[in-house]
Order: sequence, then C-alpha cells, then structure tokens
Amino acid sequence: MAKKLEGTDRRRARVRRAIKVAANGRPRLSVFRSSKQIYAQVIDDAHGVTLAAASTLDASLKSGLKTGADVAAATAVGKLVAERAKAAGVTTVVFDRGAYMFHGRVKALADAAREGGLEF
Repeated sequence: MAKKLEGTDRRRARVRRAIKVAANGRPRLSVFRSSKQIYAQVIDDAHGVTLAAASTLDASLKSGLKTGADVAAATAVGKLVAERAKAAGVTTVVFDRGAYMFHGRVKALADAAREGGLEF
C-alpha cells in the first residue's frame, strides 16, 4: 500500500520529480537547511554517489563564521561546494532546493555556487 505524503514530503517529492525530468544526466546540487546549520552536496543520481559536499560544520569554515544559520554562512558554503565540485570535475548541475522556498539562505547558497563557477 502506498504511503500518503503530507506537507513538506509532498513538496519535496514534487520538486524532485521536476528535477529528474530537467537533469539530463547532470549531477544534483542538494541543499539541507536546519535551524543551526546549512549543508550542500553534489550527488550523481545515476551512480548513487556524492561527488562533493560542504557544510557549516567543516573545520575550514566553522572558525570564520559567527553562526551557521545566516546568509553569510550559506554564502561561504556555496563557494566551498562549488570549489570542491570543480575539483571533482563537475561544472554543470541541477539545483535541488528540496522543500525550501528559493529565498534567504537557500538563494544565497545558490548565488555563491554560481559565482564559484557552477552552472545551473
């Protein structure tokens, strides 16, 4: 019997379906935002492998940030994940915002990743 999705799960599934159609084999830049941190990873869904990842918990970022839950932290994570993705040979991705609206920290991370050299 199929499980009925509610609220955020339904929104996340709707976004994921749209991304699957638009991906054309490109890796997915997935964002997770909690109340205290923000995480981003570049995932190759064809092979089920994470190619690059960054978060506000990384030692290189944690010391320079006031908090892990503001726009400045999201910008730093976006730049770092773009740098690591380019080192892994990834230049084009499809952006997966999950169930989050595209504003605030999620938008700051996306803009920083674009500035860092990722295309989406």
